[in-house]
Amino acid sequence: MAAGKSGMLRRVCVVPAAPDAVWARMTSPEGINDELMPVMRMSVPVGLRGKTIDDVPLGERVCRSWLLLFGFVPFEYDDIVIAEREPGRRFRETSTMWSVRRWVHERTVAPHVDGSIVEDQITFRLRCPVGAVPGSHRLLGAVLTLLFAHRHRRLRRHFARSAPAVELPGDAL
Repeated sequence: MAAGKSGMLRRVCVVPAAPDAVWARMTSPEGINDELMPVMRMSVPVGLRGKTIDDVPLGERVCRSWLLLFGFVPFEYDDIVIAEREPGRRFRETSTMWSVRRWVHERTVAPHVDGSIVEDQITFRLRCPVGAVPGSHRLLGAVLTLLFAHRHRRLRRHFARSAPAVELPGDAL
């Protein structure tokens, strides 16, 4: 990848729930959008409502989802492709967007003594002209770091009944 146009990040947290419950939540449109709100949400085509990542074909464009700032202002799109999936354990999305030539998001869930451990790894390569702006990959990396910290907080909060939240350090790769 060309210098100045790509970035990576990693975020890990412990969620106080069993892996199967966490997987069901984090792979449903409702769960994904709950994690993202009130910052943003993703549009869901009518044909995909009520389905999860487990229900879509692998290696094919699933849909174009519009990213909506504060839930209603379109600012980006995501041509979603689920490249790999191990139901109940992990998925790997490889998509394109208006500003991002290549987006790879791998999310895993595994058993942990306090419930489940969730890990997100994201790599991206910006398109020109966005990628030509000095520091643009660092800025997007910082925004994504904040967004995924928010997503993990929201996911933990959804399952938190009486269990305390435990967060593991996320590494910027």
